[in-house]
Amino acid sequence: MVHRVLPTDEARDLLALVREIADEQLLPQVDAAEAEHRFPREVFRLLGDTGLLSLAYPEEQGGGGQPYEVYLQVVEEIARAWMSVAVGVSVHSLTAFPMATYGTPEQQERWLGEMLGGAQLGAYCVSEPQAGSDVAAIRTRAVRDGDDYVLTGGKAWISHAGHADFYTTFVRTSDDGGRGLSCFHVPAGVEGLTFAEPERKMGLHSDTVGEVLLDGVRLPAEHRIGAEGQGMQIALAALDAGRLGIAAAATGLGQRALEVATAYAAERQQFGRPIADNQGLAFLLADMAAAVGSARATYLHAARLKDAGLPHTQEASIAKLVATDAAMRVTTDAVQVLGGYGYTIDFPVERMMREAKVTQIFEGTNQIQRLVISRQLLAQHR
Repeated sequence: MVHRVLPTDEARDLLALVREIADEQLLPQVDAAEAEHRFPREVFRLLGDTGLLSLAYPEEQGGGGQPYEVYLQVVEEIARAWMSVAVGVSVHSLTAFPMATYGTPEQQERWLGEMLGGAQLGAYCVSEPQAGSDVAAIRTRAVRDGDDYVLTGGKAWISHAGHADFYTTFVRTSDDGGRGLSCFHVPAGVEGLTFAEPERKMGLHSDTVGEVLLDGVRLPAEHRIGAEGQGMQIALAALDAGRLGIAAAATGLGQRALEVATAYAAERQQFGRPIADNQGLAFLLADMAAAVGSARATYLHAARLKDAGLPHTQEASIAKLVATDAAMRVTTDAVQVLGGYGYTIDFPVERMMREAKVTQIFEGTNQIQRLVISRQLLAQHR
């Protein structure tokens, strides 16, 4: 059981509700859904109806008005039950950020309510086949045509591709490098918007990921979020939040692997006693617990800085790095604790190990996080 220090009684009640939903609604179906590669749209509707898709946004915008430290602990609890869903919650929250932060009052009145109310699920379209960590290399283009823009190109590795109700999309509106990008709200169903076959991934099978193809998609100019050329600024402003969401999700994944491994070690008998009585294995469990606790501490520290309005780019990257490396190590060790059973699909830890790997890759690889951290450190001495 995770002991949490929460700022209000409301937050404590919220986390208790999330734990109840996770245990009663998510855990019973996660194994079958992941095995079937089933996108859990009905689960996102449930979370939307419960108000869990908008927690970090102000109440006046239709959000939950919760501090980021509370929102991230909600993400962790969801990930403890179903990692694909937690990643989806983090992605959806990210998709609403440009509209909530840079949208005009008219745009927010028209679109933001359904985004934050859970009626619509979003996808965040930045990456391209040749533009992953290098956002400035985006080639998908929007050309002005009277009162419209015409978008042509493709986005890669997009969560919710083909299932989302809208696509927050970053495209090139000029050839001025990073200053030539702009952000658009692309509704599902517009002519010219199609999707490639989903990627065949190692894990997170309920998190459908694929290419989003834009073949002459025509949008009115009021679908542009922010000014022309402001896209890089918008994308960078959202990065810290996205990295913290993945850090929290990775922590929840590690927590669940630790719980499964500990319960197994306490019950499994070898040589007439529980295997947990062996110091070598008990110390392995202790190291796993230390890794999960460290991950939780780093993301909460970054979240509290964010809530206080303080700089937190370095801390967000540290949290993403520490939490995702911890998830990989803890889930791998959980397989080791379960031995041969851990390597079978009859137990969930092999799935957790596969799910952990991608957390070291998306929202900026952990090599990119080290680059961000080192640059932040060195900038203080220049």
